[in-house]
Amino acid sequence: MKQENITIALTGNPNSGKTTMFNNLTGTRQHVGNWPGVTVEKKVGTVVHNGYRLRVVDLPGTYSLTAYSIEEIVARRFLVDERPDVVVDIVDASNLERNLYLATQLIELGVKLILVLNMADVAQSRGHQIDAASLGKLLGVPVVFTVGSKNVGTKDLLDRVLEVVEDRATVSRHIHISYGHELEKEIKNIQDVIWQDSSIGERFSTRWLAVKLLENDTAVQDRVKSFATIGEQILAQAEASRERLTEFYQDDPEMILTDQRYGFISGALKEVLKVTAKSKIDLSRQVDLILTNRILGFPIFIFFIWAMFQVTFTLGAYPMEWIDAGVGWLGGLTASLMPPGLLRDLLVNGVIAGVGSVAIFLPNIMLLFFCIALFEDTGYLARAAFIMDRVMHLIGLHGKSFIPLLMGFGCNAPAIMAARTLESERDRILTILINPLMSCSARLPVYVLLAGTFFGASAGNVIFSIYGLGIALAIAMGKLFRVTLFRGETAPFVMELPPYRVPTLKSLLIHMWDRSKIFLRKMGGVILVGSVVIWVLGAFPRPSEFPRDYGVDKDAVSNTQAKEVTLGSLEQGDKSQELTAAHKGNVQAEASARLSQSYLGRLGQAIQPVFDPLGFDWRTSVAVVTGFVAKEIVVSTLGVLHAAGADANEESEALRRALRASGMTPLGAYTLMAFVLIYVPCLATVAVISRETNSWKWAAFSIAYSLALAWVVSFLIYHGGKLLGL
Repeated sequence: MKQENITIALTGNPNSGKTTMFNNLTGTRQHVGNWPGVTVEKKVGTVVHNGYRLRVVDLPGTYSLTAYSIEEIVARRFLVDERPDVVVDIVDASNLERNLYLATQLIELGVKLILVLNMADVAQSRGHQIDAASLGKLLGVPVVFTVGSKNVGTKDLLDRVLEVVEDRATVSRHIHISYGHELEKEIKNIQDVIWQDSSIGERFSTRWLAVKLLENDTAVQDRVKSFATIGEQILAQAEASRERLTEFYQDDPEMILTDQRYGFISGALKEVLKVTAKSKIDLSRQVDLILTNRILGFPIFIFFIWAMFQVTFTLGAYPMEWIDAGVGWLGGLTASLMPPGLLRDLLVNGVIAGVGSVAIFLPNIMLLFFCIALFEDTGYLARAAFIMDRVMHLIGLHGKSFIPLLMGFGCNAPAIMAARTLESERDRILTILINPLMSCSARLPVYVLLAGTFFGASAGNVIFSIYGLGIALAIAMGKLFRVTLFRGETAPFVMELPPYRVPTLKSLLIHMWDRSKIFLRKMGGVILVGSVVIWVLGAFPRPSEFPRDYGVDKDAVSNTQAKEVTLGSLEQGDKSQELTAAHKGNVQAEASARLSQSYLGRLGQAIQPVFDPLGFDWRTSVAVVTGFVAKEIVVSTLGVLHAAGADANEESEALRRALRASGMTPLGAYTLMAFVLIYVPCLATVAVISRETNSWKWAAFSIAYSLALAWVVSFLIYHGGKLLGL
């Protein structure tokens, strides 16, 4: 009888092509969330094959099942507790010795396993000839060749999964990796105690438990303590076995077990792997001679980052215009279909003006995420960390810390989560504290608006300079924190450099879309709510509460204009234009007075003394405050506050004209961009800082230091620029 639902756990080393295989298997039929109780990303997708519905779970990339990092804990917990029907181990076929270490631990775990030799084309190009049939017999698992980047072997993998589930895979058998007489004797001694409780063997592989106890694995020790009265006996036997092995080998049992696993792998590879003369030059090594060169590597990296922002701004300008026109059309249509009143004002100047002013920047953000995905999938991201290692040493960190920082260009929240891969807690907290200085995509709409308004053709270079300022400040603050709060030696750094790969367009688009969805959800959630709240605060008190009457009778103006146009007199037409200009001026003056006396205006005027030394008017001050929730709201706030008197069908251009007319200068715009770069990250990021550091103290410290730093740096930029006559 067929099993309708099958759970497949997809595991493997980082850079093995696991994510590409996951995308090949599930396509768009996947969703992303977090594992229960932790902030590690969880990907789950579905695929239907030969009448089965396969649920594919993409586990975090890990080199082993020894639980040091959060990713390793999550991966092992799922494999041990959830007991998936099949485990698929994605292996880099060109780096078998390193990748098969995880496979040996999965074999010990006793799971139904399939070995996928991915990137088979790369292995072949390097002269590696792998006897998959012999490898499968030695390991007791089916072996499948795939080329994930070309979607080759995916169907074959699905067929093997069904064979294993239905127990039709003749090669599948459970093997024991021999650790030598002394180790095997102590494993047996621990197993003898475990077998006294038969229920333990029903839930776990007793051999795996014994091996992990010999490795002094604290997570397994905590699990064994829960085994009622027998738990203490098991731990006592494990401790005695560890002492005997340490005395016998004069070394830690964990190191002996690791050496034995690599010895098993080495022996197996002698049977199944032949390395012939390379059929062509190793392209990755040749490219690395240039891209990681001590002299050329850094300027090339800077060029790539500069090019990324140029592409983001220039290519994004075209779809921005289309979305801008659509937003303007929607605002004009809404205004024409609804009678004048509070509801129309809310929809046009609140919802459409607020959300629309942010929505037009979606193309820029999608392009930015596409470029970051390109860096990741090609393998250049690891090179960037290697190149930046020397720079990171200036602040007492190493190149591995640069990966979370570079990811901060996309979004600070997941970038901060990525810092959990750092082994040193001191390095992890330091990296988390400086991560918000890496300008996330939420700030990009502010930069695009202000740079496009005040700097014209130089906008791309100006935005690049803002990102450069963030990197420089991160280095400076990291150095300051290292010599004050986080003293100590820098951890050694060894960064694995995966081979360069040609990413698939499908994979790049999936990565781009997954990250862009966060921005879209913000538009439908926090930005929409924020825009409505800002509109309410700016709309009340109503005009009747103002003592001064600004009005020219709007009906009279309209009737006079119509009459003069009908007469067709040139002189009367000129009078009509004068009257129209006067009318618009009065309407704008009334709107300005209404805003200044509204609750939002009063808030802005109350806090303006704090921001006045930075050259911010009350509108800008309010926008900065609302940006505490999410940086995109800075733009929507400016859109709402400057919407009065703007042409409904030219939302974005009207906002730009309003900003120029407000008295803001290019120097003031650059100062505002710098402040938005530095000051408090969004509330979501603050919450992530608290969770990742397990302390609200570090979150509060992050808020306090970033506010102070933003004010000081913006003050220096503004007044330094004035001294230079800018």
